[in-house]
Parts: sequence; structure tokens; C-alpha cells
Amino acid sequence: MKSSTDVLIIGAGLSGLAAATFLKHKQPDISLLIIEKEEQPGGAVRSHLEEGYLAEGGPHGFLDNCLESRVLIHEAGLTNEVVKAPLSEFVRYICLAGELKLIPQSPGKILKAPLMPWTGKLRLLADLWKKPLPDEPSVAEWIEHRFGKAMLPFADAVFTGTYAGDISRLKIDGVMPGLRELEQQHGSVLRGGIAKMLAKRKEQKDKKRQGLPAMTSFSTGMARLPQAMAAKLIPNQEIMYRTAAHSVEQTNQGWLVRTGQLELSARHLIVALPINRCLELLAGAGLPEAPIQSIPEAKLATVALGFTDKAKVPFGFGYLAPEQEQRFALGTLFSSQMFPARAPQGHILVETLVGGRRHPERLELSDEEIVKNVYEDIRQLMDLPEPPVFSRVLRPRWGIPQLEEGYPALLAWRKQVHEMVDSLHLCGFGWQGIGINDMHKEAWKMAKRILSGQHQENITEVKGVYF
Repeated sequence: MKSSTDVLIIGAGLSGLAAATFLKHKQPDISLLIIEKEEQPGGAVRSHLEEGYLAEGGPHGFLDNCLESRVLIHEAGLTNEVVKAPLSEFVRYICLAGELKLIPQSPGKILKAPLMPWTGKLRLLADLWKKPLPDEPSVAEWIEHRFGKAMLPFADAVFTGTYAGDISRLKIDGVMPGLRELEQQHGSVLRGGIAKMLAKRKEQKDKKRQGLPAMTSFSTGMARLPQAMAAKLIPNQEIMYRTAAHSVEQTNQGWLVRTGQLELSARHLIVALPINRCLELLAGAGLPEAPIQSIPEAKLATVALGFTDKAKVPFGFGYLAPEQEQRFALGTLFSSQMFPARAPQGHILVETLVGGRRHPERLELSDEEIVKNVYEDIRQLMDLPEPPVFSRVLRPRWGIPQLEEGYPALLAWRKQVHEMVDSLHLCGFGWQGIGINDMHKEAWKMAKRILSGQHQENITEVKGVYF
């Protein structure tokens, strides 16, 4: 069976669905088709509803400071289903010396807080005179060079929470290219940050100053977003499930993709897959050879625990624990405090993260062992007088791409492919980041590239750092 469309999209995760939504929004008569090998949309996004609890087996939310994500919410018809937890109201914690320490809301308050010795705080100023490190340093090497050893636990917590990664392996050029560019341009992150802040104030002099963003989800969970975007597409005409791409071939008219039963032709091909699956599929497509064949992935389990209201969970988002604390859990989200109706009345839901790049062996334990270890861990940090009345271990089906050695070269390869072939568009989990907003931004760039016929160079963004 043969079929032909203007645009063929491989993958109905957030990237593929976002690209389709943007294309249909800007050009309603465009013919497109998404093929997805799973039986439902969303990729790594999985919400779990059970016994009145709502937990997430994938991402727990995204910040509301991304225009592309706001457009998608509107186009999906979900404006009235959005729930938010503003960063200005919900505090965050870090585990230090076996205790939860509150992270204040502003840089000035952070400096005053007793989170590190004054010698460590003064060492931060050495960034003004430190020359940029050459080559591709790890996050740990870069942080210690610019800001000193006292900053390492905080950096560890940030990148544990984001990537479930190891800062001695993650590359600063991969995870924070904006900061790296700031350092290169100004010789100092602090100097560059001040210059950027002053320029932004001048640009927004007559505009209302923006405060901190809010963590965003949906009343029925994160899976609602891909479900709503997919529901706008016609089944078996604009989206096909249980349909896996077996091979990809460039033709005179565009692209030919073969599945088990179909030959699908399209003028434009969007491969909206995680990096490793994308590289595997394109290996025989006649493109320049990628510098590496795969990147490491880290698997992360979410342990949902329900307690009665006798549990005294601190107010806020949750906490993260740097590796030096030697704890079983990477951190815990105070889910029912952030978003309403995540637990039955009179109960509390927390979601604890286990595993990651450093401790994949913990995912080999049974569910019962994981729950026991998690409870013993977090009860040392919070007042949890009774064991959980509900528990569920949500094990990962996919890993989180780790932006380690070779990743910057892989981005350069992707740029080369885009410059050589204007009908092929690569986005998905891991390309230019792993956050939901990252994926939505890349999806919009691919859609705009198709609609305008022009390759848009990436503008390196300085991302905010939030615990």
C-alpha cells in the first residue's frame, strides 16, 4: 500500500505532535501524516491515575515562560485545564548534611542564606578573572573552575533534577551552551550576565517586568497535552498508531519511508524521535556519517507514595539531593502541594525519583525493595510517622539522553545535515535539550523551516537555573 503527503512525521511524542500542530495552525490545508509505533501518543509522557492518586511516569511539568508551549496549549484547546505552581510562591529545598535547606527565591537572599561558608561565597567572584576553559569541560570541571568547589553540590542537585545525570560526565557545552557562550564573549559569566540583564532592562523599559515563571501541568496530568494534540488529527489519515518506520530513503521527490505494510512518500520528512532511535533509523539513509552512533541514556523510576494527612510534608515543590549526601533517592516532589486533586481528600502524594546515570542498579530491585528504601530515606528528612497507605513504582520505558562526550559534535552533524538536505528535519528528545519547552521550540523551528523554505540558525539561549 502506498501513500503520499506533503509532510511525513515519524514519532507521535511531544516533538512530532507539536510540529504537526504548528504546521496545521499556519497552513490548515497542508497534508501530513504522523506514524507512531506505540498504541498511544506521548512518547515518554505518561500519567498514572490509580485509587484517586495522579502521578507522572515521565515529566512532571514545564515552565510557562515559553511562547511555543503556550501556543500549543491554546491550539490543543487546553487553556481551561492548565494548573500552575508559581516559582515565586512555592519554595524549593536541597538536602545538605542530612537536612532539608530552603533555597530562597532571589540571588540576593541566596547569598545571605547559610547554605555555604562565606569563603565559598567570596570565591564566586573569582569568575570575574577566570579565563574560559578550553575544549569541552564537564559540568563539574567548569563549575569548580569558575565558581569553586563549594558550588558543586548545588550544580549536582540542579543537573540531577534535570537530567538524572552525573556532572562529572555531562558536558557544559551540551547542557548550558548559553552560559558557555556568555563566558566566551565576556570572559566571565557574571560580567556577561550583568551585561545581558542591563540590555534586557533597556529593551523592556516600558514593559511590565516579568517575575519568576510557574511550573505548569494539566488537571488530569501531563499526558493530557499529547492526547489533546493527537485528537485534532484524523486517525489513519493524519496519524497512524502501531506503525513503525523500518527504513528511510531519499528520492528525487523527497523521501520514502517503509513500514511493515506501507510505502509512505513525502516531500518533507520530520524525524521526531529520541536521538539514539533517530541515529539508528537514519544510518542507511545516505547521509554523512554521524560522529557517534549513540549517546548514553539514564533511566529514572518515579515512586509514588500516598500518606494520610498525619504526614508533615514541608510546603513547596520538593527537594533534590546531591550525590555527596549518599542517599537512596535523588529527590522528591511534593506533588499534591503543587497541583490540586493529585491525592484523595485527607491524603498527600509525594513522588520520589530513583536511579539515574549514577545508580542504574537500584532499578534492578523489586518494587517492594524500592518502596521500602525510599520510605526509609525520605522519613529521615520529613515527618512521616506512618508508612505510606499507597505506593506504586512507575518504571521507565525510555531513558533520558545524557549530553556527554561527543554530544556537541553530534549537534554540529545535525546542523550539517540540515544545511545539505532542506527536506529533512531532525527534532525530538535530546536534540538541543531534554525539556518539554526545548522540544516545543525545536518543533516550531522545523515547522517554520518547512513553511518558509529557509534554514534558521539556532540562537543560543541562556536558560534559567531552577532547583
